[in-house]
Amino acid sequence: MKKRLALSWSGGKDGCLALDVLIKQGMEIACLVTTVPEEIGRTFGHGEKLEMLKLQSEALGIPVHFISCTFENYTESFVHSLKEYKEKYKLTGIAYGDLYLDGHRDWGEKVAAEAELEAVYPLWMEEKDALNALETFIHSGYKATVIRVRDDLLDESWLGRQLDDSFLHDIKNQNLCPMGESGEYHTFVYDGPLFNQKILLDAPDIIELETTKKLEFKKYQLQDKNSRSVPD
Repeated sequence: MKKRLALSWSGGKDGCLALDVLIKQGMEIACLVTTVPEEIGRTFGHGEKLEMLKLQSEALGIPVHFISCTFENYTESFVHSLKEYKEKYKLTGIAYGDLYLDGHRDWGEKVAAEAELEAVYPLWMEEKDALNALETFIHSGYKATVIRVRDDLLDESWLGRQLDDSFLHDIKNQNLCPMGESGEYHTFVYDGPLFNQKILLDAPDIIELETTKKLEFKKYQLQDKNSRSVPD
């Protein structure tokens, strides 16, 4: 039987690369799922506006579901929602874009087991292979921009940078994971081979948060790939 999966989705390069790998392996991605803590009203980790992920969902043609939770009941809410999606989509498993952090994998496998689903990690690797993973993404045809950086590791000049060969050259000279596996930086994917439309991003502001800086786009919309229009 063909595997039918939910994919844990943040909108960034890791989840997108996982999606690409899974589809190439013949998996069926039934839906995308992301947590939205009530305390912040935005996606967990990236702090992204829900509208941005809805645009990705529409561009990819894959439904996205937001799991409402609190920091206290985060795991409980995730498991409860997974059980609902399992019935709705006839899921066999849930996939994650984690690379090598054992604690993240332990948690993902735990919640999958509680929902009686298989935990799938298509990108799992050794830490030393993270630079190769970034190079793979950069040459995959997907387009992503840096939307968040940790103040103690990267300054705001990194915000808005595209993930390209120049980025690869510069990030490997920093004393951090080149894929940002520990939250050193976050990205937003706006185009690529699986995107039926691309997402136009415009009018960015820089928002200062407690320990990070975030790039916030005030204008964003879908664009047909043959069109040259700009956001209103």
